[in-house]
Formats: sequence, structure tokens, C-alpha cells
Amino acid sequence: MISFFNRATNSVAAAAFILAAATLLSSLFGLVRVRVLAGLLGAGQEYDIFLAAFRVPDFIFHIVLGGAISVGFIPVFVEYFTKDKNEAWDIARSFFVLTALATMVLAGVAFVLMPLLVDAIVPGFTDEQKGEVAMLSRIMLISPILLGMSAIFSGILHSLRKFVLYAIAPILYNLGIIFGAVVFYPVWGISGIAWGVALGALLHISIQAVASFNAGFRFALPRKIFHTAVLRIIKLAVPRALGLVAYHINLLAITAIASTLAAGVLAIFSLASYLQYLPISIIGTSFATALFPALASAAAKHENATYLAHLSRALRNVMFLVLPASALIYILRIYIVRIVYGTGAFDWEDTRLTAATLGLFSFGIFFYAMTPLFAKAFYARQNTRTPVLATTAGFITNIGLAALFAYVVFPQGILVGGLARMLRVEDLPDVSVLALPLAFSLSGVVALVLIASAFFKERRNRPIGPEVGNAFARIGLASIITGLVAWVMLQVFQGFGTLDTFTAVRIGLQAGWALFISVGVYFLIALIFRFPELSVLRDLINTRFRKARIPKEHAPIHPEDQGSVSS
Repeated sequence: MISFFNRATNSVAAAAFILAAATLLSSLFGLVRVRVLAGLLGAGQEYDIFLAAFRVPDFIFHIVLGGAISVGFIPVFVEYFTKDKNEAWDIARSFFVLTALATMVLAGVAFVLMPLLVDAIVPGFTDEQKGEVAMLSRIMLISPILLGMSAIFSGILHSLRKFVLYAIAPILYNLGIIFGAVVFYPVWGISGIAWGVALGALLHISIQAVASFNAGFRFALPRKIFHTAVLRIIKLAVPRALGLVAYHINLLAITAIASTLAAGVLAIFSLASYLQYLPISIIGTSFATALFPALASAAAKHENATYLAHLSRALRNVMFLVLPASALIYILRIYIVRIVYGTGAFDWEDTRLTAATLGLFSFGIFFYAMTPLFAKAFYARQNTRTPVLATTAGFITNIGLAALFAYVVFPQGILVGGLARMLRVEDLPDVSVLALPLAFSLSGVVALVLIASAFFKERRNRPIGPEVGNAFARIGLASIITGLVAWVMLQVFQGFGTLDTFTAVRIGLQAGWALFISVGVYFLIALIFRFPELSVLRDLINTRFRKARIPKEHAPIHPEDQGSVSS
């Protein structure tokens, strides 16, 4: 059993299976975590306070590490490990010490300045609420310190292809938070959940530390803190880190705007955001991660036709999966929310408002799932500037539109009435939360348009334009039909009661029925009209992942680093 957890995984198929299974399992535990919190706290002020308290710890983690692990540490560590293992371990110790010191210093500064930071993050909260945010944030400052050090162990395990314990770590993180909610909350109140976050971070680092020690890592003072390799890691990580910092500044700004709106707005926004991010992560990010090695290899060999073929295939695959998923999420939004969050203090009004928010989010899923593919295409050619500029422009647009909709457009009665009627929440007293997902989806359009335009501006990239455009048109039409079929199937259940009185079993059966029939229709359309994406997916599963092998002297190209405080 111990050897199973510690052994290296040389097969792409085995590594992909382990990581995919762990990602799915972690997502399920994440849903359980969010459901437990929603049931305990409801979509109200208490949940708002807890979510706001996450922002500073999360920001510290990303400002220190950013993309350092996947972009910088792993390739440099592997390079040295193949030449001199002792020096590679010394580099790991150097980077570990720097990471620990940096996170501790920033956490210490944040601890002292927390009241001022909270004033900036949640200006709309009362003094009492700000005090609670500051208290919870100070407890959760333990987590970026532990997760920062744990990220180094993640990089070591990834580099040595020891995926099992690496993949289990985020599951334990979620379990720690769930434990805090179930066991600590009844005793200590909301601060008990914050201690659960710290517990989850401790479990995250503990399991990976044991595996890293078994692999050869030892705690000792490094021979040179600022090793030249460490400086290389930092240099490689800077562009990605800047992009992540921009993302978290965006989160802080949206949190500030949400704090000035109605109680529960931040909770509703976060709960719906978690659901819309699942297909983006599972489909868009996963395909982008799997695509990168092929793109990087083709770019290095100057094989433009191969490079474009790989990218076109990935773009069309993501379209094939994400467009119908977006349509179904919009149609089934209230069923999804009721099934996932409908318990305890999360009442019917919370369900409707979260579902309406998810409905607006669903229009942006396609754009946010496609953007990482184009970003990887630029990264493969060693262009980190263009993706960072495009995504940063998207974040700026998001902040500007959110403020515009929340403070100008909606208060004037413009647009809000039509959106409320479309999403069937016109009878609710306050729907100001809809300003945030609307801005988010529109900013996704901006980011994708900018990065795709920059890509196709280069003449050498234009050959795949027509086939990608054609795929979008036919898959988009099939997805609309799929959504309509799902809507019709839901009408079959009309007259059996309303969703607020349905049991969980009946809601599940109704949604499952609509989902089964509509997905069947979608694949039938794809078969009848011979969508090439069907064969592409079959080949990807049956041939490439099963037959591909990695030479033992090379580590695999790695997916994005783990360890976000709020992941």
C-alpha cells in the first residue's frame, strides 16, 4: 500500500486518470463543503463575512507563489535533478525557505494592518461586521503560510511523477473545512469554520511533506539562499504571477462592490460562481493543460502546421463540450442550485436568486473556457505578455462594468427589469446581485476577443480560422436545440407541483429526465451530421492517452499548481 502511494507514474494514461479522478473527487468534496456552509449560514450576511475574510489570505498566497510552481519551479528542479540530485534538493530547500519567509512576513504585516485592509475590502459593511471579517482573516492567515510551503512539496511530487498523494492533498483540504463546519461551528460559531480552513491547510501540507521526505527532501539550511536557479524560477514566474495578482485585485474590487449592496449579495455571487466555474475548470482548463506539451513541442520544432492542428482540435473539443453544457446550465439552473445547495438555512428565495445569478454566469462559461487555450498557445511560443494583457483588460472591464451596473444602470431602472423577468425573479425585493454576473460574463467576452484577435492577427495562425468558425456555428446551433429539448422535457412535469415543494428525489428525477433526453438528442445530432469532434474525442481517449508513454528521464508537463486558500 505504501509503495502504491509513493511510486512514480510514467504513463500519461495513468497520470491523467489519477489527476482526473482526484480533480473530480475534490470537486465533489468542494460541493459538499459549499453545501454544508450554505446550509449552516444561508445566503446572508454571515456567509458574506466569511467569504470576505478569505480575500486577504488568498491574495497573500498568490502574490508570493503565483505561477512559480508550475511555470518556474518544476522545469528548473527537473533540469537540475537529472544532472545533480543533491544540488536539486538544495534548490528546493532554498526556494522552500524563501517561500516560508515571504509568506510569514506578508502574513505578519497583514495581521497588523488587517483593520485597514478590511476597510478597503468591504467598505459597505458595518463596523461590527468589519471586526468579524478582520478576526476571521487573522485566523485564516495560517493557511497561506502552510499552503505556500505545501506548494513546494507539490512541485517536488509533480517533478518526480508521484501523483497519488499530491492528488489527495486538496481533498484533505476540503475535508478540513467540512470538519470545521460540522464540529467546530456548533462550539465556536463562525470562527470555527475559519479554524477548519487552517486545519485543511495543515492536512494539505502534512500528507505531501511525508511523501516528499520519502522522495529524498530533507529540512536543512541551504548552502545558498539566492541560488542562481532560484532567481531563474522567480524570473519565469513573474508574468504568470502578475496575471494572478490582477485576478485577485479583481476579486477584491468585486468584493468591495458587493459589500455596498444588499446583505447576502457576496454569498449569492460566490455560490453561483462556484457552480459556473466547474465546467470551465473541468473542460477548459483541463484541455488547455493537456494541450500545452504538444503545442510547446511543435513550436520548438517550428512545425506550424502541427501546432495549428493541435490547437484547432482542442478549440473544437472544448466547444463541443462547453456550448451544450452552458445551454443546459441555463435551462436547469434552478434545479442545479436546489439540488446542490437546497438545505438548512438556504431557503427558496436564496435558491431563486442564486439560480438567476447562475443563469447570467452561464453566458460567460464558453468565453472563460476558451481563453486558457489561446493563452497556452501564446505560452508555447514563449509569449507571456499577450495573455496577461488580454486577461488583465478583462479584469479591468469586469470591475468597471460591475460598478456601472450596480451604481448607475440598475438604480435608474435600466436593464434590471428585463433581466429579472427573463430570469423569473421580478417579484424579489432586491436583485442588485445580477449586476455582478452580468459584468463578469461580458468581461469574459472582452478577454476572449482580445486574445483571439491577437492570435489570428498573425498570418501564420489564420489557416484554422474557418474550421474553428464553422465548428462554432454548427455546435452552437446544436446546443440551442439541446437547450430547447431540455426545456420541453421539463414542461412534461408541469402540474405535479412547484420546485419549492418538490422533494429532493422528485427534483433530481425531473432534472435527470430532461438532462438524459437532451444530451441524447445532442449526440444524435452530432452523429447524424457527422461532427468530426466525435471522432476527435474518441481518438483522444482510445489512442493518445492509452498509448502515450513518457521516457523515465523526463517529467511530464504539469497542470496548474494547487493550493489556493479558497479552492
